[in-house]
Amino acid sequence: MSEQPKASVEQTFYDVIGGHETIAFIVRRFYEGVATDDVLLAIYPDEDLEPAERRFRMFLEQYWGGPTTYSEERGHPRLRMRHGPFAVTHLARERWLHHFRVALDEAELAPEHEAQFWAYVERAALHMVNSPD
Repeated sequence: MSEQPKASVEQTFYDVIGGHETIAFIVRRFYEGVATDDVLLAIYPDEDLEPAERRFRMFLEQYWGGPTTYSEERGHPRLRMRHGPFAVTHLARERWLHHFRVALDEAELAPEHEAQFWAYVERAALHMVNSPD
């Protein structure tokens, strides 16, 4: 009798790092930092950061292979265009990265996953800069 081949199920980065719970933790912790940062708060048009937190969580979940709720609700991400109306300076980028670094460190991902996540975040943050300091 021949042995049956085992089914191979490839996990997404989203799955590997812990899915919704991990992304939600990172984004929630990130926005706790944003809420205390005058440089970044000046960029957010609403006093309530909850809608922005939800959008960012959905975006990251989709980007890393999770649910496609972001695109279903908002269409193509078009990040640069969506951030266009706001003056995103190099200082704002540094503050944004600072708070994201804190959140990512506290998530305690495996080193290779943390490095992959951070590399994306650094590139994306630089791409959003649209104004001189």
